[in-house]
Amino acid sequence: MSETPFPRDPGAPEAPGAPPPPAYTPGSAQPRLNRPVHERYPQIRPTSGYGDPRIRHTGPGPGAGTEQEPERSSKLSARLALALTVVIGQLWGLTIVVDEWMTGDTGTAWWGAGFLVLSFLVVLGIWLIDPKDR
Repeated sequence: MSETPFPRDPGAPEAPGAPPPPAYTPGSAQPRLNRPVHERYPQIRPTSGYGDPRIRHTGPGPGAGTEQEPERSSKLSARLALALTVVIGQLWGLTIVVDEWMTGDTGTAWWGAGFLVLSFLVVLGIWLIDPKDR
């Protein structure tokens, strides 16, 4: 890894015992790639960009990136928070159900399984509330 694709900084000190890196020579073995930029890319003109008549707008206008529908955003955030709370509750419930099942208390485990099904139905209901948001 002594050779690097980048030219050596002339002001950097030499590493002791290291051979000097080869001289950096820009260019290619293919002569067609050594032509000047304006010959390689004729579509790029000196005025491309700021003086190009094809460019009508310079980018997004004022207010770009701001929320256009704050009511929808707050509704989605509330729904997401509620769904995440239910998922955390499901994970907790699953831990309890598995623990009870492993200790042999199957009655409590079945009640816990019912809780998990009910919380899944709550998330499904949240999802079905407003189908136009999908």
